[in-house]
Amino acid sequence: MQKLDPNTDGKTMDIVTENISKLKELFPEAFTEGKVDFDALKEVLGEYVEDREERYSFTWNGKSKARMLAQNPSTGTLRPCPEESVNFDTTQNLFIEGDNLEVLKLLQKSYYGKIKMIYIDPPYNTGNDFVYPDNFQDNIRNYLELTGQITADGFKISPNSETNGRYHTDWLNMMYPRLVLARNLLMDSGSIWISIDDHELSNLINMARDVFGDENFVSCFIWQKRKTRENRKVFSVNHDYIVCFAKNIKLFETTRKLLPLTEEARARYKNPDNDSRGDWQSVAITAQAGHGTKNQFYSITTPSGKVVELPSGNCWRFTKEKVEKMAADNRIWFGTNGDNVPRQKVFLDEIEAGLTPHTMWLAEEVNTTDYAKRRLNEMFDGKAVFETPKPVELIKRIMQISDDPDGIFLDFFSGSCPTAHASFELNITDDGSRKFIMVQLPEPCLEKTIAHIAGYKTIAEIGKERIRRVIKKIKAEQEEKKTQEATTLPGMSEETQQLDLGFKVLKLDSTNIKPWEVDFDNYESTLEDYITNIKSDRSEEDVLYEILLKYGLDLTLPIEERIIADKKVFIVGLGALVLCLADGITLDVVEGIAELKEEFSPEDDMMRVVFKDNGFDNDVVKTNTIQILRQHGITDVKSL
Repeated sequence: MQKLDPNTDGKTMDIVTENISKLKELFPEAFTEGKVDFDALKEVLGEYVEDREERYSFTWNGKSKARMLAQNPSTGTLRPCPEESVNFDTTQNLFIEGDNLEVLKLLQKSYYGKIKMIYIDPPYNTGNDFVYPDNFQDNIRNYLELTGQITADGFKISPNSETNGRYHTDWLNMMYPRLVLARNLLMDSGSIWISIDDHELSNLINMARDVFGDENFVSCFIWQKRKTRENRKVFSVNHDYIVCFAKNIKLFETTRKLLPLTEEARARYKNPDNDSRGDWQSVAITAQAGHGTKNQFYSITTPSGKVVELPSGNCWRFTKEKVEKMAADNRIWFGTNGDNVPRQKVFLDEIEAGLTPHTMWLAEEVNTTDYAKRRLNEMFDGKAVFETPKPVELIKRIMQISDDPDGIFLDFFSGSCPTAHASFELNITDDGSRKFIMVQLPEPCLEKTIAHIAGYKTIAEIGKERIRRVIKKIKAEQEEKKTQEATTLPGMSEETQQLDLGFKVLKLDSTNIKPWEVDFDNYESTLEDYITNIKSDRSEEDVLYEILLKYGLDLTLPIEERIIADKKVFIVGLGALVLCLADGITLDVVEGIAELKEEFSPEDDMMRVVFKDNGFDNDVVKTNTIQILRQHGITDVKSL
């Protein structure tokens, strides 16, 4: 029986060009100005390069170590917390409390290439916000110390002040490994959207270009975050930015969605000539001359006999023959009297119903920080528990453009969780079944803050409570609608009324497995302590979720508990994994587990089975277990 390692598990083709292209897809950060940076490639592959020759690239003190930090495997795990969850056993949504660097590492196997969209609102590095100090040697211990879960050795949470000589460097070193890991989780058609202000905008864009590749930069959107004028400053800053990068720009462009047509946009479509094809609006058929060919320069005679010449510096968008065909099909509009400059008729029923997103997002469309704060205050009984929440409408705009109504999206700086809120509301609007993963550090709320006084000791507690209150509000609204109308909700299917209104809380912690640390002064006691290698304060459920992470299984797979020959057995994902951590396992237990293979018929006929190494009744049972399971076609058997 194999022991489960808790720390692992036309012309001929231009081969060189093809290999470089594949290399760039895998490691965009190893390219500088389109060429391979072999030192950077070595670092990406795990070889630390010291004192390498300088060349043009975006770099800073600590970049190489930050890259290595992303590659160091995590020694942690995620522990289930059903008592803080809603619908723990059935929900597909996750809230993970912990250091997002370690959490992103732990999610690599289970969610590699599965996330459709990532939105994050990281610290802006304004001098007052917290920039998490990673520890290259042991980040799990560092996390537990900083969050007060074990005794600290001098580390304290404090803002990244501008007086700090490593002010920008610390922020870059914090962000870089997280972006590297985030890229791994994205689908090839996926994208990441990052809120930021002027303090680190240029650094963020340069760093993201390094991680995602120059060609995958989508846009830098401007968001009007406030309407009021701030007279206390030299200039009233009324906007922030949202930087967007794609995993693969070509695939992103083919999947990018249009925004829903507004009533104002629909009102532009009319039918003044009673065209049988319905409402339409006219658009210009001229373009800049530099983009045209010689057969796009000509004059057009209108039905009234008026000759229309091209304006200086322009050409027609279509050839003369094409315009004549369109006119014959009544697709060119010359005005009511037939003597206007010709324009193309675009019919509402023939276009993809939507608006091309622009890069200026006004408050009227996506709301402001002040509005978001007022809305959050109302949810928390008038208490201002969070200073700078993002508007739900802003994040819904991003989802409408970039996500999949049935996909998974991630926010690993989730704060007060407006992204989870947006997901619930948008799923109601479009009958979607989006699933979210929220990740938030349990950053302490200072004692004198309203949040702390109201009983919320950490930012993570605020986020979880917001999700609970959103769920409660949606349920109440649905029940009220049903009562008033005695029917299904308008515009909603019966399936939507069974919306996934839940979330599963998991918390970052050190591994459930005891490290082998022999105390030679008390050798006998140490051996007795290692009769079981699972920590005494950990439950079977804790170990189960660590196994899910090691195997790369979805953390929201259905889990069934059964009693087989008086022993508890966990059945995960309809037979994908079977786990028994009981003591005194007999052959009756093994036979019962073997029969599960036929009952569940797991996908690809593949069932994994895990036992506790010292859980068997005796060595004979342990030896025979392999043979019994193999006879039933179960070959992936491991002990912990």
